[in-house]
Amino acid sequence: MVDLRVRLGRLELKNPVLVASGTFGYIREMAPFVRLDRLGGVIPKTVTYRPRAGNPTPRTVETSSGLLNAIGLDNDGIDHFREHHLPYLRTVGTAVIANIAGEDEDQFVAMAETLGGDPGLAGLELNVSCPNVSHGLDLGIDPDAVGRLVRRVRAVTPLPIIAKLTPNVTDIVAIARAAAEGGADAVSLINTFRGLVVNWRKRRPVLANDVGGLSGPAIKPLALRMVWDVARALPDLPIIGIGGIASVDDALEFLVAGASAIQVGTATFYDPTASDRLVGDLSRILEEEKIDDVNDLIGTLRSNRDVSPVESAPKAKG
Repeated sequence: MVDLRVRLGRLELKNPVLVASGTFGYIREMAPFVRLDRLGGVIPKTVTYRPRAGNPTPRTVETSSGLLNAIGLDNDGIDHFREHHLPYLRTVGTAVIANIAGEDEDQFVAMAETLGGDPGLAGLELNVSCPNVSHGLDLGIDPDAVGRLVRRVRAVTPLPIIAKLTPNVTDIVAIARAAAEGGADAVSLINTFRGLVVNWRKRRPVLANDVGGLSGPAIKPLALRMVWDVARALPDLPIIGIGGIASVDDALEFLVAGASAIQVGTATFYDPTASDRLVGDLSRILEEEKIDDVNDLIGTLRSNRDVSPVESAPKAKG
């Protein structure tokens, strides 16, 4: 049997397959389609301090090889989450990581302290990177702000902390380093890219919010590059890879690039069973490749520039 267990700082998962916040509802909705206890962990949709109605509609639009969304963190707030969703989440049979977003640092800290006292959660993912809520994006592009927030959250909760980072920055390594120095157990790379879809006949953006976050296969090469950049610069920082993961090959690409786990997001919308399928496919392909432990594969990507001329030269025939 292949050992699929992975560790993200203080958080140990039974396998590296997670589901991305905002794509799996509050988890209960997906129970008819996915064997939840097979997954490495689940991350419900983002919870905010107060209820949010989200952005006006239309809030989603398909693009070439992707999806643009501007949901705006539509949710019923932390009190409703604790009362109505957390009791169910304690029964799903795998790690539950709550994703939280505050309008300011104080709200993040208050929610982290509250949830840290509730049983049933394995960790917290800090959403400092939502492209459809201005305060979240503003916080996530400033290394000092990210480091300070993680440090404050770490001081009030015993739970492992994951910082979900925005790709809409010049230097993703600087943001990841700040999160690590603040005490993050891991970082999630990446959230969505800010994008625009236009109806040229109407001379208007398609989304009511004008811009939204681009996800899906279109962003996978960009996400892979950012995972690899951070993994090489910060080899001791665990990474969760996100961006266009739909197949086992997608997942393996992120693992060899340096991610210790992955999140399935947009693929769930057209294949609700994708995350469950990936667990089985990952075990099968590693067994075929005679890899006994998934950790032996993580971070093994080598740059072509590091290959010696002898290694890269074509072999003579005969």
